[in-house]
Amino acid sequence: MLIICEWSYFLVFLHANFIHSLQTITYCYLMRKLLKYIFAAFIGIVVTTMIACIIGIVALVSIITSDDEGMPDIKDNSVLVVKLSGNIVEHAEKGSPLSDLTEKTEIQGLDDIVSAINNAADSKEIAGIYIEAGLLQSDYSALQEIRHALLTAKKNKKWIVSYSDAYSQGTYYVCSAADEIWINPQGVVDIHGLAGQTTYLKDLLAKVGVKMKVIKVGTYKSATETFTEDHMSDANREQSTRYIQGMWNIIAQDIAEGRGLTVKDVNSLADTLTALQDTKFLMAKKLITKTLYSEDVKKEIKKLLKQKDDDEISQISCQDLAKLTKNSGADKKIAIYYAQGSIVQNAESGLVMGDAGIVSKKVVSDLEKLAKDDNIKAVVIRINSGGGDAYASEEIWHSVTTLKSKKPVVISMGNMAASGAYYLSAGASWIVAQPTTLTGSIGIFGLLPDVTDLMQSKLGIKFDKVITNKHADFASALTARPMSAEEEAMLQQYINRGYELFCKRVSDGRKIPVNQVKSIAEGRVWIAADAKNHKLVDEIGGLRNAIDKAAKLAKLDKYETTYYPAKKAWYEDLFSNIEKGNNNLDEQLQSTLGVYYEPFKMVKDIKNQNPIQARIPILISVE
Repeated sequence: MLIICEWSYFLVFLHANFIHSLQTITYCYLMRKLLKYIFAAFIGIVVTTMIACIIGIVALVSIITSDDEGMPDIKDNSVLVVKLSGNIVEHAEKGSPLSDLTEKTEIQGLDDIVSAINNAADSKEIAGIYIEAGLLQSDYSALQEIRHALLTAKKNKKWIVSYSDAYSQGTYYVCSAADEIWINPQGVVDIHGLAGQTTYLKDLLAKVGVKMKVIKVGTYKSATETFTEDHMSDANREQSTRYIQGMWNIIAQDIAEGRGLTVKDVNSLADTLTALQDTKFLMAKKLITKTLYSEDVKKEIKKLLKQKDDDEISQISCQDLAKLTKNSGADKKIAIYYAQGSIVQNAESGLVMGDAGIVSKKVVSDLEKLAKDDNIKAVVIRINSGGGDAYASEEIWHSVTTLKSKKPVVISMGNMAASGAYYLSAGASWIVAQPTTLTGSIGIFGLLPDVTDLMQSKLGIKFDKVITNKHADFASALTARPMSAEEEAMLQQYINRGYELFCKRVSDGRKIPVNQVKSIAEGRVWIAADAKNHKLVDEIGGLRNAIDKAAKLAKLDKYETTYYPAKKAWYEDLFSNIEKGNNNLDEQLQSTLGVYYEPFKMVKDIKNQNPIQARIPILISVE
């Protein structure tokens, strides 16, 4: 018994010690883990604090530099450097100070580039302009604005030279206005003409059981064909051929004049695929003036400046020179309001053109403020849009006409201002369009996806119903059941009323009889020259022409120009991106998909769109 008891005590002792040891080991393990987590948290806090400090320093520097952003200091015998690369948009928004570190694609504002060149033309300190051509994303309307500004500078006795390893057709079009066109000895110049290509999705959608129900007005209203056809209709081919050829005639004529050639010469060169020719051929055909490597460019510019080899070239960028404003001392202002992108009722309605840039609620609010501002004597609306939501276009039209009743409103059309974009423009005092602007497209359509086959045949989903009235389940049409012939007829009547209203808006605004409007409507797209002949446009020209006209209508001798919407402060842009979870995915998709991006976006966002649209056939890609 004693042995047993002692053994029992021994077991208890071992058990107690085991538990204690286990507790000790567990405690040590947990403490080790805890210390590890504490250390990791400490490192995280340190890293976060460091990042916050860096952002704070950048913010402080940004605030200081933004406060000090005055007029640039321009030295005598300076050179304006125009970087013809990246993505050129109508009006570049100011972003975060960190954007230069994070953005993969350089985004430049057309307004900054043109303002800088115009300032260079008038500046005694600027001797000449150097164009550094690279990979460029832009439209020909924007390139025409830049080229016209260069020609003005040339008239003001500024020399202009350009250099590139490879000139695309777009960059060469601009640089053809230069005195000298330099290229790498192994470089290329690409002149090939224009091509319009439409992507058709009918067969693809059919494979997954989706069919698009289209109700439209207008023989030429071809934006829906991408969903319902597998090739161009005769009407679409007719209008596309006309405006593509019209655009090319203008481009070829400008290149010919710039290089001392004939249009026939330019067309002959386009047919030879100049991108595959060597620089000796390019030199012989007067497309270039000199071959040299990039390190020799500075030497050539110093010769133009009459400088010595060891002298420094005084350079200034477009962003800096664009800040140079002429103070006329006038308190009267002309507002330049930029409207670009797809027309929608709200920012979440869908981004068919890559952005929901023209949001009716915001534009209406902005125009109301401009109407109430007594210092604003006239408004120029610079628009670049293929249209969009028909109701949103009507809302903006009403705001434009209301604004016009108080002060002159001039429309300046960019690359395109068609369909819904023309709708809202029709009520303005005056319309100015670029030579290559695509406009008109007076017509509307309804586009609804019929997914009954997908839901019922492909996925095996069945529906049943009870209803009180004949059309009580209309909201389920094209999902749970096909649309009835009666419902389709009523929808057609609704579209017809929208078309009649569109024609009336144009008739009232342009002072053209309704019957005459209908003869040039039917959804047909017109290039600016044709549009002017049909009285849809008043003047061929750029933004400068529109501003001059606004000043004349407002009877202003002295005025300042001010730009709207106001550019966001860097911190607003930073926080808005954070709130939206902006990771540049849309930009990456656009870069990856190329010409297939637009149809991808249309399919992706079609469920969020208003089914009634006033939109140009934007799926035509002009290259």
